[in-house]
Amino acid sequence: MLTEITVGLCSACIGAGVSYLWLRSSSIKRFSYLELEAKAKAKALEHESQRMLQEAKLKIKEEELVLENKYQKRFEDVEQRNRDLIYESKMLKKEEANILKLQNRAQEINSALEKMEEKKQARIDDLIGLIENVASMTQSEARAKILELVEEKSKASVAAIVRKYEQQAREEGEKKANYILAQATTRYAGDFAGERLINLITLPSDEHKGRIIGKEGRNIKTLEMLLGVDIIIDETPGVIIVSSFNLYRRAIATRVIELLVEDGRIHPGRIEEIHEKVEAEFEQKTYEEGENILIDLGIFPMESELVKLIGRLKYRASYGQNALAHTLEVARLASVMAAEMGGDEKLAMRAGLLHDIGKALTQEYGGSHVDIGVELCKKYGEHPTVINAILAHHGHEEPGSVESAAVCSADVLSAARPGARREVLESFTKRVKEIEAIALSHEGVDRAYAINAGREVRVCVNANQLSDNESALLSLTIANEIKDRVQYPGEIKVNVIRESRSINYAR
Repeated sequence: MLTEITVGLCSACIGAGVSYLWLRSSSIKRFSYLELEAKAKAKALEHESQRMLQEAKLKIKEEELVLENKYQKRFEDVEQRNRDLIYESKMLKKEEANILKLQNRAQEINSALEKMEEKKQARIDDLIGLIENVASMTQSEARAKILELVEEKSKASVAAIVRKYEQQAREEGEKKANYILAQATTRYAGDFAGERLINLITLPSDEHKGRIIGKEGRNIKTLEMLLGVDIIIDETPGVIIVSSFNLYRRAIATRVIELLVEDGRIHPGRIEEIHEKVEAEFEQKTYEEGENILIDLGIFPMESELVKLIGRLKYRASYGQNALAHTLEVARLASVMAAEMGGDEKLAMRAGLLHDIGKALTQEYGGSHVDIGVELCKKYGEHPTVINAILAHHGHEEPGSVESAAVCSADVLSAARPGARREVLESFTKRVKEIEAIALSHEGVDRAYAINAGREVRVCVNANQLSDNESALLSLTIANEIKDRVQYPGEIKVNVIRESRSINYAR
């Protein structure tokens, strides 16, 4: 038993020793490997640091070269600037010397001129004395004699001028009288009377007024709501008044009420029925009206909507001028002018006919008739010249062709001719005052009067403050200010009058 234990212990000790020696050998081998690996890494790090050090040194040298080049260039620029400044300084000194020389020369010339003026004046005095001795007259007597001779010679010329202006005044008076007569007859023509703001409807009896009003006013409320007009029923026997700025609605309303009175059945249902019928009739009538106009002018075809709107222009007025009559005037005038200038007369007539087409819808939709007209013509594929004429006739665009220019000129002629349009007294008075205020705002102006219905302004200036040339410049300045600040049809003539007076008293 003891022997077995001893053997076991010995075996264990031997095993432990062998294990220790194997482990020691393994550790030595492993540490050797790690040492070699560490040395290899240290060597690699050393090489990497050497490489980075070389790169840093190269980069520093490159930066030093760049800085040196910049410094050298800056130094050269500074040197060149210094040389330029030195050169400019020399040139300035030369200029100063030249200016000094010129000033000295000018002083010498002025001195010489003063001496020559003194010599001239002395010579004139000598000559005057010699003339007085020869003519046995003093200087004052000679001047008076010369003025007397000039006056005698001028009498015939003055008389001729007086006769000329008397004749001119008679001719101008006759023209003015003819103008006033023409204006009066055109202003109170029958066409104008038909464009008032009210229509009178005659009733068979006053009983129909109550029927038109209806129970609790339901009939008249229905009429005003459907027709879009004001119906005025007053104490005037046998008539009612239809009032509206819209000529088209007023015409429809008049026809509807007339048919209701003839029919005798007046209630909301019948009113709606008659209104639909009359509205359809007017739509057909306006189309036929536009179609007849196109046939007469010979400018078919055209979109049916545009044809209908041309017919509706009959029920539209601007400043008392019927829009359809104005449109036809413009179309015909533009056609003639375009033909004379070598343009397309048919295209000019078409552009003139459509230049105010937007006015047919402005009362329903609002806005500018120019924008509405352009939108309509683009929608229905009208010629670009037509669209350009619509934009150009109110200055939204420059005329791009002969036809557009002809439409613009024709529009001004039709709108500005005497009697064509009725102006509101308040706006007319305001424009006249504004024109006079513009003229009076300038220095040297004594009085200013707007005459000829505001188409001419006469400006009287102080002759002591303004010369003839300054008066001409003043007329141009006032004309430009009026053009920029005042709205007016046609043109305004600016007439600047400068009068010089010589006054003496006989005592």
